[in-house]
Parts: sequence; structure tokens; C-alpha cells
Amino acid sequence: MKYLLLTLALSLSNASAYAAGDAEAGGKLFSKTCGGCHSVGEGARGGFGPELNGIIGRPAGTTADYQYSDAMKNSGVVWTRDKLAAYIEAPKKVVSGTRMIFWGISDPEKIDNILAYLETFQPK
Repeated sequence: MKYLLLTLALSLSNASAYAAGDAEAGGKLFSKTCGGCHSVGEGARGGFGPELNGIIGRPAGTTADYQYSDAMKNSGVVWTRDKLAAYIEAPKKVVSGTRMIFWGISDPEKIDNILAYLETFQPK
């Protein structure tokens, strides 16, 4: 019984680590998938898409250095981890009329990894 409880506890801790995502893997995926339009880190600025520093908790369409679509500016969305996950999976389902040209990512592990990477650029 003691070993069963230990095994269960270890399984649960591994599941929560997986749910948080792998920031290193997310950084590689971000560079390939998102980095052509979005930037993060020191010196990040809007380009083909807005910069994503501090994205979690930020209202959609509010950075000063990017020209957002009316759909994004008027969406009322505040970017939570769950809302970003849904947006990465299917942008037009979350903000109908967005100008973002991206088909989405269906793999939850990849989405979690990208979010873990973006979380490294949140203010401390």
C-alpha cells in the first residue's frame, strides 16, 4: 500500500509538471512557428504582429507599438493562460475577425510548451 501511494504521488507530480509545459522546447517552437511575426525579450517590439512580453494578464489589442484590427481591439479578451491556449489552437474561434494569419496548433503539449516559454517573459 505504501508503494502504491508513493507511485500515485509521483505520477501526479509528473502530470502537473507536464501541464506546465517545457519552456526550452517552447522557445524552439516559438522561434519556428511564431517568431516570424512576434518578438519577446529585451528590445521586443511590434512587427508583423505585436510583441508578446507580459502577454498573460494583458487586455487584447493594447500594446502601443502595433496597429490591431478592430476585432482584436474590441474583443474584450484578457489574455489568461487558458484563453491564450484556445487562441493558439484556433485564433479565429477566440477572436472572430482577427487579422492574424495562422491556422493554429492542435497539439496540447506544444501549446503548453509555447505558453511556458511566454511565461518566462512575464514581469516578476
